[in-house]
Amino acid sequence: MEASSMYDVIIAGGGPGGSTAASFLGQAGVRVLVLEKAQFPRDKTCGDAISGKSMGVLRKLGLVDEVRNAPNARIEGVIFSAPNGKTVNIPFPARPDHSAPGFCCRRLVYDNILFQNAKKHAEVLEKHSVNDVIVENGFVVGVKATDLATNQQKEFRAKVVIGADGSQSIVATKMGRLDTPEKHHCTALRLYYKNVKDVTANIELHFVDSVLPGYFWIFPLENGLCNVGIGMVTSDMKKNKVNLRQVTLDAIAKHPMFKARFEGAEAVGPIQGWTLPFGSHHRKPYGNGFLLVGDAASLIDPFTGEGIGNAMTSGLIASQVITEALKKGDVSEATLKQYDDKLWNEIGPELNTSYKLQKVGRITPLLNFVVGKAASSPKVRDTISGMLGNEEAKKEFTGPLFYLKLLLS
Repeated sequence: MEASSMYDVIIAGGGPGGSTAASFLGQAGVRVLVLEKAQFPRDKTCGDAISGKSMGVLRKLGLVDEVRNAPNARIEGVIFSAPNGKTVNIPFPARPDHSAPGFCCRRLVYDNILFQNAKKHAEVLEKHSVNDVIVENGFVVGVKATDLATNQQKEFRAKVVIGADGSQSIVATKMGRLDTPEKHHCTALRLYYKNVKDVTANIELHFVDSVLPGYFWIFPLENGLCNVGIGMVTSDMKKNKVNLRQVTLDAIAKHPMFKARFEGAEAVGPIQGWTLPFGSHHRKPYGNGFLLVGDAASLIDPFTGEGIGNAMTSGLIASQVITEALKKGDVSEATLKQYDDKLWNEIGPELNTSYKLQKVGRITPLLNFVVGKAASSPKVRDTISGMLGNEEAKKEFTGPLFYLKLLLS
């Protein structure tokens, strides 16, 4: 087995969380190695929505113009529909510079922008699959990986390891953190379609009877392309014995809200499925010598299913905490706990609120009521718009006063 020299930080995974952390760490003068099992550019099954929170981190990275100039669709707001057919269009907060509040950008494109930026600030090895964590004296001190080009086994050592390797994270698994219950876990399917009718500059989330407890989405992309899919909590899907593939195809072909819109539309590529660990389950994302970011830390929004913004936010906060820990020469669990504290102070209130809204989405009368309130009340629309479109997490969107405001507005 080949051994390598020592790094300050090893990052397993070059997706949005890993690449964000690598860029900020490298800019801070930290010696970073990113191990990525794929060869970029690579696809990632996802809804492809780039939220306001993602935009905030992109600005810090200086990459907004690069994303704006890449193939994408500008997103101005969100359309919700309830089981009773009521629909509401909620604009996202306008920016003073008139730039887009958000984008939809295929992960094949978006992730590569982040990954290529990380290459400017870190050493990167593609086609290297992390398969184990090296632990000595109770501390993570490196990883073992397979060079997929040669099948050679290698060891890499560092003072800190970041697990950014997705929902089935090897780092999380080896450190006993891959523990998401099925009620805090979603299964989703995605298709690409071209020539769907009546597509606007809005993402669409449809809570229709045929897909409850879950939702059907239509997200616009470039050149007449759309990302279309369904997500459902895994425990509900299994309990109700839902064939998610069939439900998705039936919604497209038969549901009165969508049938005419998909007449003449053409599927591009196969149906792809994936799993999403929700942030409603607070996974312990740290320990002696390691942190978890993104899907490896179970940070998916339980209401919208969006994970890129929280992944990038976690990568940013991880970089800040690790930089300070390295300066102090202390990468113990006690010190790295600051990452968890800062992360959950930033995104925890929104995740808690989203989990409660997800529960509302399982009860048809409540869902009809909330969408109806949003349709009639500017205050409710502004509240939901702030949750989904702002570049900073909204910590006030939690607790009983939030719901009282929602109900009485």
